[in-house]
Amino acid sequence: MSESTEYAGTASPAPGDAAPAASGGRSAWRSRLYRWDVKASPYVFVAPFFLFFGAFGLFPLLYTGWASLHRLELTDLHDSGWLGLGNYTSLLKSDYFWNALGNTFTIGVLSTVPQLLVALGVAHLLNYKLRGSTMWRVAMLAPYATSVASASLVFTLLFAWDGGMVNWLLGFAGVGPVNWRESGWGSQFAVSSIVIWRWTGYNALIYLAAMQAVPHDLYESAALDGASRWQQFRHVTVPMLRPTILFTVVVSTIGATQLFGEPLLFGGTAGSKGGASHQFQTLGLYLYDQGWINGHLGRASAVAWLMLAILLVVAALNLLIARRLRRSG
Repeated sequence: MSESTEYAGTASPAPGDAAPAASGGRSAWRSRLYRWDVKASPYVFVAPFFLFFGAFGLFPLLYTGWASLHRLELTDLHDSGWLGLGNYTSLLKSDYFWNALGNTFTIGVLSTVPQLLVALGVAHLLNYKLRGSTMWRVAMLAPYATSVASASLVFTLLFAWDGGMVNWLLGFAGVGPVNWRESGWGSQFAVSSIVIWRWTGYNALIYLAAMQAVPHDLYESAALDGASRWQQFRHVTVPMLRPTILFTVVVSTIGATQLFGEPLLFGGTAGSKGGASHQFQTLGLYLYDQGWINGHLGRASAVAWLMLAILLVVAALNLLIARRLRRSG
């Protein structure tokens, strides 16, 4: 059998047969890439958040938890001895810690209660049709947009012992001047006034947004029943705003627990101590004083974790109250 006869029955591939095979391979590869893109793209988009959270949120939290169980000094970060709960027990025995906790509570009450009451009243006024309502709403946010340093500097001048406007006004009322920075209740009232001035407008706008979501039919029904504006506010507006009020109370409580900038700047050179007698030293100032002034990073970390425990208790109370409000509603 000749060579030509041997290969006569074998069909030679057509020149165009390779192109469909190559295009089929490319389409399969594109389909695979598309499936990978659909599955992986959401994780790629959210990955920066988790990276930043891990670096600046989770890692500091875990590191402070580790440091709170060790004797860690700012002067020698490599020499850390195991203390267990020693930092916590020393804090619970410290009068300065309980003084800071009490100051945090009193300043929180002095700043939160008037702040939210005034914000509720201002929101009620803005809820009615007023000329230049947009201007008033922007004006409410102006204190919130002001920096802590600027606000604290202005209020420090207002509450100055010699030449302050507050003492000047007290003189017209026949009251002697008050040394606001050195007085116990006076210094706490001065610090609380800074917080009230900065956050009242912010909470007022939150209340205003909630008030505008209240159905007008409720007000019309109350008006037909002869209810005055005060009665409508008391029996219609406030009950409908209970979840929002609870939210602002919790947020304000968290802010009061973490209060730091206002008392630090108000105290001047003795700001980290909360005054010469620690009369307005908050937990935030006590943490800063222990960690960066005295150099006890382990004890400062324990303060941070105790503050976290307080906030968790506040969150648990918020959850219980919210559940009761849903059941009663």
